Amino acid sequence: MAIEIKTASIEPIRHTFSNVARRQGADKPASRYLEAMYDLQPTVNFHYKPLWDPDHEIYDAGRTAIDMEDWYVFRDPRQFYYGTWTIARSKQQEVAERNYAFVEKKNLLDLVSAQTKERAEAVFVPLRHAEYAANLNNMYICAYGYGTAITQAASFNAVDRLGIAQYLSRIGLMLDGNTCESLDRGKQAWLEGETWQPLRRLTEDLMVVRDWFELFVAQNFALDGLAFPLVYERIDGELQKDAGSTISMLNEFMNEWYGETTRWVDAVLKTAAAESDANKAQLEQWARHWRDRASEALQPVAAEVFGDRADEVIGELRGELATRAKKKAGLDIE
Repeated sequence: MAIEIKTASIEPIRHTFSNVARRQGADKPASRYLEAMYDLQPTVNFHYKPLWDPDHEIYDAGRTAIDMEDWYVFRDPRQFYYGTWTIARSKQQEVAERNYAFVEKKNLLDLVSAQTKERAEAVFVPLRHAEYAANLNNMYICAYGYGTAITQAASFNAVDRLGIAQYLSRIGLMLDGNTCESLDRGKQAWLEGETWQPLRRLTEDLMVVRDWFELFVAQNFALDGLAFPLVYERIDGELQKDAGSTISMLNEFMNEWYGETTRWVDAVLKTAAAESDANKAQLEQWARHWRDRASEALQPVAAEVFGDRADEVIGELRGELATRAKKKAGLDIE
């Protein structure tokens, strides 16, 4: 008996969802990122205005001085929606866990001098409070921002900052032998130490910035753009002189996360600046102002490690940030 097998090609009636089809046509397949991002925020049929802000709708583009014709042009170059974001972070966490396990298994911190461990604790542990502030600030952007393209990425960023705070806490526990004493000392330094009061004041000032796009510039571009290179490149590199790569292994997640996140931040700024001259001028004004505030706040932190060279280090970081703004976003903040 002969059996003839035939195949049939079935054309799908539709290739994507309506929210994407309205923008790029129904016959063009879309990525999962576009399907999970385009036009998901409600725009009509609001029953009432917020009682806490009766001058605005629940979702209102007027909450920022930045004006965009289409708020969904802010595509994330990482193509993060919930699925891809969790997969990426899971892989990074696996690497981080192996690093922490290796340091503990080989007792590498025992080879680091007590003085260097004290310097590491003095810098890294108080920063967990700054990361919690960054979490709150990005959740504000998520809550009051306009368009899912911005708000979903901000929510991912906010959760990432909690993860970084936990890693910093874990570093403290490894340094103090799991006694939690480093966490108590870090909290007291954040609340009362002279070194940390300028940065503490800045983070608290950021919590009351009303314009969510200004907060995006202040937190994710200006403050992070100086703090992460200072702490996880310059200070980490200084500690390597005695600790070798031990401390750097514990900071690998933060370094990798920052390099990835800057792609999103730069893309947002570049897109907004390209929309209009007014946007560009506003972004430059915000960037200069908050860069100057961040420089002043971080100078005492740099002085803890670099002493008299702190001003030189901060100056180098300011120059690098200005170069990044010009090259990646087309902003002149010199």
